[in-house]
Amino acid sequence: MSVISYRQALHDALRSEMLRDEDVFLIGEEIGLFEGSYKITAGMLAEFGPKRVRDTPIAEEGFTGAAIGAAMLGLRPVVEIMTINFSLLALDQIVNHAAKIYGMFGGQARVPLVIRTPGGGGQQLGATHSQNIELYYAFVPGMKVVAPSSPADAKALMLAAIRDDDPVLVLENLALYNTIGEVPDHDEPAEIGKAAITRHGADVTVVAYSRMAAVALQVAEHLEGENIDVEVVDLRSLRPLDRDTIIASVKKTSCAVVLEDDWLTYGIGAEIAATISDGAFDWLDAPVRRVAMAEVPLPYAKSLETAALPSADDAITAIRETLDAVTRRRPI
Repeated sequence: MSVISYRQALHDALRSEMLRDEDVFLIGEEIGLFEGSYKITAGMLAEFGPKRVRDTPIAEEGFTGAAIGAAMLGLRPVVEIMTINFSLLALDQIVNHAAKIYGMFGGQARVPLVIRTPGGGGQQLGATHSQNIELYYAFVPGMKVVAPSSPADAKALMLAAIRDDDPVLVLENLALYNTIGEVPDHDEPAEIGKAAITRHGADVTVVAYSRMAAVALQVAEHLEGENIDVEVVDLRSLRPLDRDTIIASVKKTSCAVVLEDDWLTYGIGAEIAATISDGAFDWLDAPVRRVAMAEVPLPYAKSLETAALPSADDAITAIRETLDAVTRRRPI
């Protein structure tokens, strides 16, 4: 094991795969000479050269489309889109081409494409640079979407994404880049579509992903002091979604709280709540609670931005209220 940052784990996974497979190459804005806006690709240009680390113009639709074509012809491109907000400029290429080519052409061509991009607020970047719009891609059949919350998962899921024969969007989070954790020294990929129970508990299930999965662990540790035993399910993958792990956990605890960084309405949490209703309704002792961002474009002012984003305190309140509802419903 090595103790490294989320940022370093991503870098190490990219470098490892480029050393392992000459078909892997990187493409995106300022990833070469500038070494990436968040320095994930630091040192890559010097080591692998401009043929495999391709700087592009500010033209997301163009370089994403070029990467799709390269993938169809047998290469394994890793596209860096500076933030998920800018992926909207390539939405047609991702949704109407990358996700659909394999199905539309009867399996004659695959698109082993990775799109890695950070999202999330809290950095005072304004409403158009702080969005959590992973739902747009998790909604689309033909896409895979993974959302690592720890350095270990950042490495393992990136390895899995690059080796996958389908298009995979790797959702990073700006607030996680500097977080530190233990990462295995081996290059063992994760299983895309498999959630992880990162903390076992008996009283309530908390389902989360990306930054909020890390927050969920902090909340669980805090509530342990109040004798509240929280089980944390880290989704890791948004599409495919590991419904079985979610349902099994809720059947065990009989309560569920869902944490997400995106907006409440039509969000990932709505799908999780529906999954619990379909698969574990008879085991529920209280309604599923959801904690999400305020339904506003994220403000720039720090105080307003902080107020709009979901917090550990919001999660703690939701868990306490859920367990209070259970107590009130149970006969004395």
